[in-house]
Amino acid sequence: MRLSILRCVVQGRADGTVVGEIQAALGILWSTLSHHPKRLTSAGLLRHRARGRYIHYRTDHRMLGALTDYLWQDCCKAGGEKACC
Repeated sequence: MRLSILRCVVQGRADGTVVGEIQAALGILWSTLSHHPKRLTSAGLLRHRARGRYIHYRTDHRMLGALTDYLWQDCCKAGGEKACC
């Protein structure tokens, strides 16, 4: 679920994606969605900004890049003959 939310925000507008847009794009209920953006924000992968009564979420590209670098760093190290990438 959180990867889908993150992907939706990455593909969203530069000024941010509101929760209603995420909800519509993923076809999920508000009660299912509500805490996931907060968790992604506390992990540093999303940033949020309130505009009126809407919260706009954007990705923190620096932190997202650091996460993917970390994941790729150890890719294939335990694979032996079979390479994963």
